[in-house]
Amino acid sequence: MDRGFPRDWMWSEALALLARAERLNREVFRPASSGSQPPAWEPPIDVLETASELLVVVALPGVDPEQVAVAIVDSDLLVAGMREVPRELSTALIHRLELPQGRFERRLRLPGGPYRDAERSMVNGCLFIRLGKAEAYRG
Repeated sequence: MDRGFPRDWMWSEALALLARAERLNREVFRPASSGSQPPAWEPPIDVLETASELLVVVALPGVDPEQVAVAIVDSDLLVAGMREVPRELSTALIHRLELPQGRFERRLRLPGGPYRDAERSMVNGCLFIRLGKAEAYRG
């Protein structure tokens, strides 16, 4: 038996696994073509609470803040929108695409109590949502 055979076999198996991982990655982060499809990804969030407000920070690099919907639905904060490949890159050869594309949605259970005065701002690729606490729920 050739001494190089196990090495060659392991190398071909490793390459096949890498190719499969790339295909799976492309499937998971495939751009969604319609708003009726389920979300393609969920943005990461931070939630901070003070005595007077709840601050939710949503990481949305490259997303137009005007294209992001924010609503409170049944004690949940719902953040939804679309991240699209810039038009200038539509004909480019993609070597790596790690930022997810397509429709996103993030649902977060809010701590108890009603909220008022929702304010939104976009800073450094993050959407800041400030929800003021109702007077009766301030700590």
